[in-house]
Amino acid sequence: MKSMITAVMFVAACAAAVPAAQAADGVLIVEQTTTGAQTQTHQIQIAKDRMRAETTGAAGEKQAMVFDGARQIMWMINYDKKTYTEMTKADVDRLGGQMTDAMSKMQQQMQNLPPEQRARIEAMMAGRGAGPAAAASKTDYKKIGTDKVGKWTCDKYEGSRNGQKTSELCTVDPQALGFTTADFEVAQQLQAFFGKIMPPGADNMFRIGTGQDQGFSGVPVRRVSFGSTPTTSEITAVSRQSFPDATFAVPEGFQKTASPFAGRGRGGW
Repeated sequence: MKSMITAVMFVAACAAAVPAAQAADGVLIVEQTTTGAQTQTHQIQIAKDRMRAETTGAAGEKQAMVFDGARQIMWMINYDKKTYTEMTKADVDRLGGQMTDAMSKMQQQMQNLPPEQRARIEAMMAGRGAGPAAAASKTDYKKIGTDKVGKWTCDKYEGSRNGQKTSELCTVDPQALGFTTADFEVAQQLQAFFGKIMPPGADNMFRIGTGQDQGFSGVPVRRVSFGSTPTTSEITAVSRQSFPDATFAVPEGFQKTASPFAGRGRGGW
């Protein structure tokens, strides 16, 4: 689910794109993500106030995340098991509050630890995108040249945090992909929907840079995140399409199940 959400957050800042009108009223984005020997393909379908991200794994397993911006509901759908889970904005807000409370209690408990032990724990949490150190840390980007990703010639950036290289980006001007501002209004709603539970280290998520506030400019058509196992995500295709309503609905006959987070809040998520 983490890789799917990461791919979907690709659209979260695309509202900075060109405002030209287009014939089709939707956008299809195809992205391929490779982590070690595992490769997944994500198809992100965007309509006026709805979006859907479908992930196909190496073994052919198929899952999808559907977000309805008007109703503020998200569904995670497992096509192999014919099941789905549901999450509302109230569920997300409740979980976000619980996460904030838990982090506050953890920080209070850490104050009683010896300084060296506390420093080790804070460093470990920062490496995992959690804790106060991670929240304070910001990725700095430096342009190091140009490269080629698919049919796009892109500007290459190196990202570092606390002096250590953590990522690479290769970006193009948004006009090269044919984006429009109106296409991605629902993406801003999705970003707000997840706002309280996104990790502090979420600056590795796909977004458009402005150069001033984020240290790079353009749309990343390739992003590489370095860690114990590097992850590379590349956009392989972008096209304008119109989608039927059924694209953004739970298939008939699928069974609603409890979410893995059901124990953390009220309801079935």
